[in-house]
Amino acid sequence: MSNTSIIKAPIKEEMKRFEPYFKEQLKSKIPLLDIITNYILRRKGKQMRPMLVFLSAKLNGEISDASYISATLIELLHTATLIHDDVVDETYQRRGIFSINALWKSKVAVLVGDFFLSKGLSLSLNTDQIDVLKVVSEAVTEMSEGELLQIEKSRKLDITEAVYYEIIRKKTATLIAACTKAGALSVKANGEKLQNMAEFGSNLGIAFQIRDDLFDYEQNGLVGKPTGNDIKEKKLTLPLIHALHSTDSKQRRKILTLIRRHHKNEKKVQEIIAFVKANGGIEYANEQMQMYAQKAKDSLSAYKDSETKEALLTMVDYTLKRKK
Repeated sequence: MSNTSIIKAPIKEEMKRFEPYFKEQLKSKIPLLDIITNYILRRKGKQMRPMLVFLSAKLNGEISDASYISATLIELLHTATLIHDDVVDETYQRRGIFSINALWKSKVAVLVGDFFLSKGLSLSLNTDQIDVLKVVSEAVTEMSEGELLQIEKSRKLDITEAVYYEIIRKKTATLIAACTKAGALSVKANGEKLQNMAEFGSNLGIAFQIRDDLFDYEQNGLVGKPTGNDIKEKKLTLPLIHALHSTDSKQRRKILTLIRRHHKNEKKVQEIIAFVKANGGIEYANEQMQMYAQKAKDSLSAYKDSETKEALLTMVDYTLKRKK
């Protein structure tokens, strides 16, 4: 059985039911909005986040209507942030598919993102899911702070490893943690169980982001972003940060100058990539990714063996091995 089959097995029926439930929340009387939401639904990805909500719920109890609401709220939030990110970054393709701003321009894309956010708020308030709304609202705040912190640091190029972890915890890990925490909340889990699921999601999210950052240094046609893209955007990620701190001050200044002045030059970008590889950046980032993956697995140690626990452990392994 493949990794994805193992992950989906315990929640196969719930995911089937989730699709029409999610679609129902997006109904509108505005024809343009219906056209765009249908486009979004047709190009949906692996739905990792709803799966995490349902798996977390099932590990801690019986999946309920609240679990579907939680999964929908998370997916609405996630979709809204992707739409807004594409506008901010002026991205016209995501995973090889045209973005909303590429097809309908930025103004429409921003409004559609706002629509998804407002639908999430309405759903949680109308169903009295205040605890889940609080978790998700905190995640939105952290994600915004993380993006702004990264922009600030990319201008100054003074990012340390500690700041890098703060950025990815806020930008990525907080939403994954919101998935697992919301899933547990939806079945009335509390105390240590709630903390375990939040820690699982956070550590999984950090491992996920380090894996994403490593794609920048891999020649692989399957990768959803071009090689060297982070460098071209002056984003200092873990492999580069470690390499910069593993060399002398003269070489460090040279590389930082290349990033500051020549980050759009393909030849110079390749020179920076070669520097990272020569100075142990890839190996170090891989070690850190493995460490956070193990921390995620350790968070599940208190749970007895089950198909659902195996699915979550497999998701950790899948995160490390994914090719895009």
